[in-house]
Amino acid sequence: MTSPGISQLPPLRATGRLARLRSLFPSATIAEDTGPTDPDGEAGLGALLVTSLVNIRWLTGFSGSAAALLVTDDRSVLVTDGRYRTQANEQLASAGVADQVDVVIGGHVDQRSALLEAIGGSVSTLGLEAGVVTWAEQRSWQELFANVSLVATSGLVEGLRVVKDEAELARMAEAARIADRALEEVLPLLAAVGQKGRQLSEAEFAAELDHAMRRGGAEDRAFETIVAGGENSAKPHAEPGARCFRPGDSVVVDFGAQYDGYRSDMTRTFSIGGEPDGEMAGVFSVVGRAQQAGVDTVAPGVETGRVDEACRSIIADAGWAGYFEHGTGHGVGLDIHEAPPVSSGSTAILEPGCVVTVEPGVYLPGLGGVRVEDTLVVTDSGQRSLTQFPKDVTV
Repeated sequence: MTSPGISQLPPLRATGRLARLRSLFPSATIAEDTGPTDPDGEAGLGALLVTSLVNIRWLTGFSGSAAALLVTDDRSVLVTDGRYRTQANEQLASAGVADQVDVVIGGHVDQRSALLEAIGGSVSTLGLEAGVVTWAEQRSWQELFANVSLVATSGLVEGLRVVKDEAELARMAEAARIADRALEEVLPLLAAVGQKGRQLSEAEFAAELDHAMRRGGAEDRAFETIVAGGENSAKPHAEPGARCFRPGDSVVVDFGAQYDGYRSDMTRTFSIGGEPDGEMAGVFSVVGRAQQAGVDTVAPGVETGRVDEACRSIIADAGWAGYFEHGTGHGVGLDIHEAPPVSSGSTAILEPGCVVTVEPGVYLPGLGGVRVEDTLVVTDSGQRSLTQFPKDVTV
């Protein structure tokens, strides 16, 4: 059940990514009214200070827990501390950008001095990542770059990350494979509930699933595993607790694996001990049809809002519109939630190489809920699913 190993996958290379980022500087849209703009709401950047660790990893290959990356028109400087002296140089070399990025190792003062020196007198406008920088950090950066206009930017690197290359997709496929096999390994525990007095709690099943992913080669969970049984399954983001499963329960299992930084995301809902009955039988049927409709809509050139509508309309026609209260999906990659959103009114356009989830659900308070989710890669002609676990309901 172990992973085949990173060495057998295509190497992750960051070559060309810094150049793509620089190409956005002349027409970078400012997130707020924080700098001089032209009548169309655009302002050029002289440089971007990247402080999102995920964005730094995508641009350089460096995966440490503390760093900043300054990208100017002609230079890139990565600053971090002594814990990462060897790691930073090794990872940048592996990613193919060692000759494109100057690495500065030192304490807080040394790092800030290096960034200030790199700015020099040629940069008048410096972008900060609005979604990452706190108000206190913004004030601190302004004190350092006293003669530079700081402006808030949004989505510059994230927009470049939307379309994955083959090496990224290979890691996401491996993460999905690990998750699929982990669920296959532990599902018999759920099926045994009620037999000869056997008991199993949500928290126990979640722990077994997490351990199975680790044994299978995952470096971590993609996010905190959700396991919810019976009335708890009506809570979309329930935390696994001490409640023990009972025959007849609906059980939502939402989980994923992380492999070499990249993540998978899958949800399956099971009925313990037999086919669901009563109102829940209808919920299982409708959610299954809605999810398949959403999957079938995923294709290049399609607005993600159309995927949401494909799912939502089936649920609305069944009379449960008010019980589907979250978006249909989201992008996945180095982050578990990233662009593009798959939600009502979203105008993001799917392209080959985009990775999105399709995860409609219906949640009836006091009774139970059902969610079904797959992680999909947009292809030239449609989509393919990275998550392969069967959608059989009964365990």
